[in-house]
Amino acid sequence: MLVPVLLSGGVGSRLWPVSREAYPKQFLPLASELSMLQETLARTDGLEAAPPLVVCNEEHRFLVAEQLRQLAVAPGAIILEREGRNTAPAVALAALRALATDPEATLLVLPADHIIHDRAAFAAAVDAALPLAADGHLVTFGVVPTSPETGYGYLRRGEALGDGAARLDRFVEKPDRSTAEAYLASGEYLWNAGMFLLRADSYLAELERQAPAMAASCREAMDGVSGDGDFLRPDAEALAACPSDSIDYAVMEGTDRGAVVPLDCGWSDVGAWSTLWDVSAHDGDGNVLHGDVIVEDSRDSYLRAESRLLAAAGVENLVVVETADAVLVAGRDQVQDVKRIVERLRTAGRSEATLHQRVYRPWGSYESLIVAERFQVKRIVVNPGETLSLQMHHHRAEHWIVVHGTAEVTCEDRTFMLGEDESTYIPLGHKHRLANPGKIPLELIEVQSGSYLGEDDIVRFQDAYGRGGAAG
Repeated sequence: MLVPVLLSGGVGSRLWPVSREAYPKQFLPLASELSMLQETLARTDGLEAAPPLVVCNEEHRFLVAEQLRQLAVAPGAIILEREGRNTAPAVALAALRALATDPEATLLVLPADHIIHDRAAFAAAVDAALPLAADGHLVTFGVVPTSPETGYGYLRRGEALGDGAARLDRFVEKPDRSTAEAYLASGEYLWNAGMFLLRADSYLAELERQAPAMAASCREAMDGVSGDGDFLRPDAEALAACPSDSIDYAVMEGTDRGAVVPLDCGWSDVGAWSTLWDVSAHDGDGNVLHGDVIVEDSRDSYLRAESRLLAAAGVENLVVVETADAVLVAGRDQVQDVKRIVERLRTAGRSEATLHQRVYRPWGSYESLIVAERFQVKRIVVNPGETLSLQMHHHRAEHWIVVHGTAEVTCEDRTFMLGEDESTYIPLGHKHRLANPGKIPLELIEVQSGSYLGEDDIVRFQDAYGRGGAAG
């Protein structure tokens, strides 16, 4: 059976401030109404495939689960990495899981943050690769280049294998401009898209031959796996000891079973804001506009407003991205430097590097509206049927005002209901819980007051989501 494997471990720091560590680009609707993770899954609809396996960071598990639920997709499993070890171990974990249910499983490995415009061409390439994978080849998909791109790695095709496929001759690092032009002119090179089709047993055998320590760590991690619904947690200690490497370096560069199938499908890896400008629809002046944007005498710019009006006059070749708590202004040819800005924010300990003003939790979200000395105002949204943990705070009291929906409140030994325009007070040190028993989202305003308002001032007594840390 063909098993889609979605790799969802990236951070996407070059797409800051929209993409952040706690809510990275694969969970964002950057190119359509669906998130990039959902788009990746949707393009497998035309294939005869088993339920997908998703490999992701443990911190993102509820985001993955919710986005699959929105598509009414039941995963084969969501494999959680406490600490990312790059793509080679991630694929190994998925392969071991797939073999547990099907000894002949074939994995379709897809990064969850790519754009593909032509799904039919993608499906045709997968069909062309299936016989090669069945014969034991480790197949990678090489994108037919449309320009001398210096931001991608390349694959060189070797001996023809029929129907456009070829043996994989070698990988090539990102070239300079003149080298990329020579690659394009030769017709022998394809862009390395990081997508693969391979039998699970063939991949593991090659991994054991070339990277035995990595293979052993992955087997040990899956031998000690624990389950929680759709979530699978490989043994954290074994996985932490696993060498970190990409599938390209650990396996594909050293195999004599590599094959490449050309893929001409309108592909992009959305690695920077300039890439989104390239693949998006432009107005008559070459601008890409998202959100509440007004332009005057401006050209060839990417302008995105997330929370308020963005107005631009007399600008050219700029990227301007506005969110509720940060604004990025960059030259369109310098957006690769955004990653360095994020590194500076992280070094300074600034929350804007990792968190949005709206923070998503498995039960819903919260958003800080006002932060001042000794008090804070938040907007809290609890999804239908969800419940926050039974908890208490050492340093703050809370006032809750319901503005939409119905709240079930537990405070010490008392449980009661609140409707719209009703409120309650949670004294400092009291055990409390908030739940939404209704069928519509519960929205409330929370006013916190006290000597310390940090998210780590929380003691959990019961939690439906298996968390022991901070924040709701």
